[in-house]
Amino acid sequence: VVTGYASFGDWRSFDGFRHTVEHSVYVHPDHQGKGLGRKLLSRLIDEARDSGKHVMVAGIESQNQASLHLHHSLGFVVTAQMPQVGTKFGRWLDLTFMQLQLDERTEPDAIG
Repeated sequence: VVTGYASFGDWRSFDGFRHTVEHSVYVHPDHQGKGLGRKLLSRLIDEARDSGKHVMVAGIESQNQASLHLHHSLGFVVTAQMPQVGTKFGRWLDLTFMQLQLDERTEPDAIG
């Protein structure tokens, strides 16, 4: 049984967005509330910083209060609310976008 996983990848395929990643974290319901999500997300943040990324984006189902709280506790801020952009179990889902600035760069590198 997989208890959890986490990954990040390009937010957009265009070169101008190469400094930004979007991530996904999943924790099996039987293992939620035990700190695994925090450990996974913290590790992802470290890996994104180590790879020179500037911003990490999270798209979170707006009713997922545990995930919203976790992200907020790690420094993510809400940047957008997108109503009815998805569906699950026969109902519309709203999406909350949050992001974390990973470094203090004021300008991107010379390319792009």
